[in-house]
Amino acid sequence: MHAPPPPHLDRLTCLPVHAVRCAHVVSVPVGKQVRLSGVRLYRGMRVTFRWSSGALATTLSRTRAGWIARVPAGTKAGTVSVTVRDRHLRRSNVKRMRVLAPSPPPQPVTTPAPTGALPAAFTGNGMWIWQLPKSEGGDPAAIGARARAAGMQTVFVKAGDGTSAWSQFSSTLVADLHAQGLRACAWQFVYGASPVAEAQIGAGAVAAGADCLVIDAESDYEGRYAAAQRYITALRGAIGEDFPVALTSFPYVDYHPNLPYSVFLAPGAAQVNSPQVYWKAIGGGVDAVSAHTWRENRIYQAPIAAIGQAYDAPSSTDLARFRAIWSAWGAGGISWWSWQSASDATWTALSQPAPAPSAPADPGWPLLKLNAKGDEVIWLQQHLASADATVPIDGVFGSQTDAALRSFQQRELLPVTGETDPATWQAVLALPLRSVDWTTGPPASTRSARAARAPELPQLGRG
Repeated sequence: MHAPPPPHLDRLTCLPVHAVRCAHVVSVPVGKQVRLSGVRLYRGMRVTFRWSSGALATTLSRTRAGWIARVPAGTKAGTVSVTVRDRHLRRSNVKRMRVLAPSPPPQPVTTPAPTGALPAAFTGNGMWIWQLPKSEGGDPAAIGARARAAGMQTVFVKAGDGTSAWSQFSSTLVADLHAQGLRACAWQFVYGASPVAEAQIGAGAVAAGADCLVIDAESDYEGRYAAAQRYITALRGAIGEDFPVALTSFPYVDYHPNLPYSVFLAPGAAQVNSPQVYWKAIGGGVDAVSAHTWRENRIYQAPIAAIGQAYDAPSSTDLARFRAIWSAWGAGGISWWSWQSASDATWTALSQPAPAPSAPADPGWPLLKLNAKGDEVIWLQQHLASADATVPIDGVFGSQTDAALRSFQQRELLPVTGETDPATWQAVLALPLRSVDWTTGPPASTRSARAARAPELPQLGRG
């Protein structure tokens, strides 16, 4: 009788599969887990990690993620050979991987979280135009002269309100602004009652030659997840996948938990996040309002091009501080609301050379835990669900989400708290995002009472 063949390894993979450290080669820190795939594997097999001057072994275990082995403490950092051995002492073929030095204790990060390059149309400085006739009389030459004097590269001109196009944004205006050396971007205020028709208004502005498009979705869009998805689907179907699009909305995501940021900023939707950081209207000062905005928006990972307050006579000190903070956080583009409400003193302050980047202490990450609700919970669940199909995506941090997060923290060798500390957020955001079809029903969180919120801000150019 012939002895059965020895075990065979097909490949090694990382946990999570899409970990940034494994972009080019399987790279696992000492103490973390590697997943093994192959044939004739079983629990308790000896897994050996061998390098030129030594070797250490551990045992193979089975989890929901598959066959798992933990890189033993003491394994030398560098390239190692991995084999498994069965009860008859027969050794498998060799697979190689890279072992990294043990990870240091998790620390809050100070580097920007958003990923991806800011589309060129949103870079530099910009000013928003609500009513063109009230902005230098609507004269493109005068607009160009004032914009150049203040170092502005882009003007954002209102092109639509709901299902109505605004005639002030036209191919003629675009050509005239281009002749003045300016980028001409369109923006539209959307309500969500007729999302496909609203998408057609945005597409019309793109067809008129807009360099970029901004979706202004505010309180009317709260709870309208299906409408947001229908709008994005229709818009992208009309303008293509790559045309530069931004979302602008309330800066405090946690004060507006039912607004579908996660739909508007999902992969394939808007590539840029432009929160309305109006520190005087909100109250609390430039540093505090900017920090709150940064903390709550960074999880969506879209490049942030913040909108600052040019109305209500902000001080030159505040204007400079805003520019310094957001520059330090890597914002490649800053713009201002709005042209018609900015005083001569504000224009003069904005024309000054950019201050040196300077940001307050890292504001941290949103802290979510059991019983939390809202869009930030949905974003967390969409990532966790890519690794654990039992996680509901309903915007309610219930027992299943709590269990999944604790299990994830345990696998990643993070403190098992059931809370989204900075290290947990960064690990979770390395997971893929599981898509959701909201047209079949709204998330549970939008069916419950809305969270308490700060006083409403003036809505950007509504009406």
